[in-house]
Amino acid sequence: MGFSAKSIYSWYRGAIRNPKYRWWLILGTLAYLLSPIDIAPDFLPIIGQLDDVAVLTLLVSEVTQLLTERIQSRRQNLNQPHVEQKDTVDLEATSVK
Repeated sequence: MGFSAKSIYSWYRGAIRNPKYRWWLILGTLAYLLSPIDIAPDFLPIIGQLDDVAVLTLLVSEVTQLLTERIQSRRQNLNQPHVEQKDTVDLEATSVK
């Protein structure tokens, strides 16, 4: 069971796309960034900030992509002609004897 950067990225991307877990993941990521407990402690000169930058980059890129997709879907909905829905349903009835 090896962890790679690609598997973590795939998990994060899949989890953030699920509306049920989206806000929990965003809040957890922000808590990780503000927490003094990290994978690599911040008092290490370069490595300490590198993990925070990687997590922040991942969060910003995924949230930006979600917002972009939402804007595009709203534009598509506005460009589509509005079709009125009928209150009745037309059916063909056949006699069963």
